[in-house]
Amino acid sequence: RMRAFVLLCALAAASRADVAEEEDVLVLKKSNFDEALRAHPHLLVEFYAPWCGHCKALAPEYAKAAGMLKAEGSDIRLAKVDATEESDLAQEFGVRGYPTIKFFKGGAKDSPKEYSAGRQAEDIVNWLKKRTGPAATTLTEVTQAESLIADSEVAVVAFFKDVESDGAKAFVQAAEAVDDIPFAITSADGVFSKFEVSKDSVILFKKFDEGRNTFEGELSKESLLSFIKANQLPLVIEFTEQTAPKIFGGEIKSHILMFVPKASSDFQEKMDQFKKAAEGFKGKILFIFIDSEIDDNQRILEFFGLKKEECPAVRLITLEDEMTKYKPDTTEITAENIISFCTAFTDGKLKPHLMSQDIPEDWDKSPVKVLVGKNFEEVAFDPAKNVFVEFYAPWCGHCKQLAPIWDQLGEQYKGSSDIVVAKMDSTANEIESVKVHSFPTLKFFPAGDERKVIDYNGERTLDGFTKFLESGGKEGGAPAGDDEEDEGEVSTFDFPRHPRRCFSELTEFTNQI
Repeated sequence: RMRAFVLLCALAAASRADVAEEEDVLVLKKSNFDEALRAHPHLLVEFYAPWCGHCKALAPEYAKAAGMLKAEGSDIRLAKVDATEESDLAQEFGVRGYPTIKFFKGGAKDSPKEYSAGRQAEDIVNWLKKRTGPAATTLTEVTQAESLIADSEVAVVAFFKDVESDGAKAFVQAAEAVDDIPFAITSADGVFSKFEVSKDSVILFKKFDEGRNTFEGELSKESLLSFIKANQLPLVIEFTEQTAPKIFGGEIKSHILMFVPKASSDFQEKMDQFKKAAEGFKGKILFIFIDSEIDDNQRILEFFGLKKEECPAVRLITLEDEMTKYKPDTTEITAENIISFCTAFTDGKLKPHLMSQDIPEDWDKSPVKVLVGKNFEEVAFDPAKNVFVEFYAPWCGHCKQLAPIWDQLGEQYKGSSDIVVAKMDSTANEIESVKVHSFPTLKFFPAGDERKVIDYNGERTLDGFTKFLESGGKEGGAPAGDDEEDEGEVSTFDFPRHPRRCFSELTEFTNQI
């Protein structure tokens, strides 16, 4: 019996030893996954791909978070799975993109929670602590409060003499709704005195801008969340791989972006003007700056129709029902100009800025006509013509496959008096009346004064296109707006549909294509 017991202990130890670690992160495979779940009741698992740029950017922060928790003696552990090698595990947990991060609690495999916070070590640790402990930590000692504030980029502390009061309960409800910021509550006289608080208060402590903000007004969950939303981010935040989730995952959907080379001699002067303007729009417009010299940011410039040589430049974008861009009338970056621009936006007085290339001299010389923003309305809505348009992206693989068939279609109808086959590069041209959500998008504009638009949903073959045109847009068509993205289309990363997919994801996506 003793031998059997010793043997079982040895086998158990050997099994645990199979779970290797890299920089405090457990390395999991199908063979040791269940053992890891049994050994660690709170386990965050990243499913990654070695070639994924986002995974590479996350790796140091993920390891840092693992080290922070391990140093605290926490029972929370971080792990990773190479999903390209462990395809069975990836399939079991529905991994469709990288990185996919899931939180397993109590050894259960059936319902892991999706990680939903930022990609910096502090964000990861805060999110995990919220999932494994109280929404708001109780502070009884000054040293506890000092440590919390010193260790956190942002922390929200409630000072209530009665922690069972209605205000305190509203604070806890707000704490439960926020994943990426630590919350704490105290009734200790020493903590009140240390932070010079004389009455019930909620204070947001931060390591930037004013340093602290005190809530004013009637205490409710909603008012507290609005207060936190308005103050948790810097007045001006730099767009990076790490800050992107906070920028695009936040509640503020109106963003003003300043594209500026960080190494330029007048960078600080521009930043000072930008920051000064931001003060009056807290909680309404998010002020973001982007280093226009960084290679990874060039796709973002392209997205706004900008070139590196045109920077510094300012653009405003909304991520509401439909993504809309705005361009200021002046290129001079001053606080006064930016305030005027943002005020006109909030007052609803700005017109959207639509990109357009210049009309090519030979736009109508080939069988497939070339449309740009400046000639689209005139051609597509010509009441005497039936116009069939492909909206494409130069980098899109599906568009490249379609190109020879589209050229054949143009050749077939080049002598027609009332049918026009055309194409438009939708990465460089935007139309207010047509929203393109995937590539290629095919739309038919029938003759007449009704300005009808019909989406083509049929086979992408010469025969399918021909039947569609000969039927007047009936065979293979659907009213505009009924189209669904299919496996033969490439998403444009439409921000209203996918607000958490940021510009950097567009960059990686297009590079992969």
